Amino acid sequence: MTALFVHANLLHLFGNMLFLFIFGNTLEKSAGARAYLAAFFCGGFSSFLLSLLFMPRGAGMLGASAAIFTVAACVMLVQPLKFSWVFLAPQGLVALIYFIYNLVVVSHPSLVRGYDPHVAYIAHIIGFLVGVPFGVALSRQWKRNLLLTLLVFAVYLAILQAARHLLITR
Repeated sequence: MTALFVHANLLHLFGNMLFLFIFGNTLEKSAGARAYLAAFFCGGFSSFLLSLLFMPRGAGMLGASAAIFTVAACVMLVQPLKFSWVFLAPQGLVALIYFIYNLVVVSHPSLVRGYDPHVAYIAHIIGFLVGVPFGVALSRQWKRNLLLTLLVFAVYLAILQAARHLLITR
């Protein structure tokens, strides 16, 4: 559990605290402090344990990222349209994009510029997946919220594709 509070450097700590401030604040306001803390600690603890199945022997893990991914998955199912002025996007969309990014990194690391073999991407994925049942339990409208998130993601992809097309044809 101590690993949740230890970070590699100040940039690692700052990045995690920024994400935790955004997603944690939203989850705490909508579900309460107890639910927020339960999701954070259960997600962090179970992500570390389950990641051991996928990590090389003797590898260490530190940081709060996996626990924050748990909280982000909850927000995606509880308050997906809550806008983040930091990311200039709905928080559900941000959570989904970071989840998909981690899936791509784990499955095809050579496709991702900036891939860092020292990052436990699998722990992020596990943390997100642990957050889904928490989000389902915390939201009566989780199905609608998941659909909204997927719809916003589809619009986002359509905008990216249109912008790409405009740039290529010029």
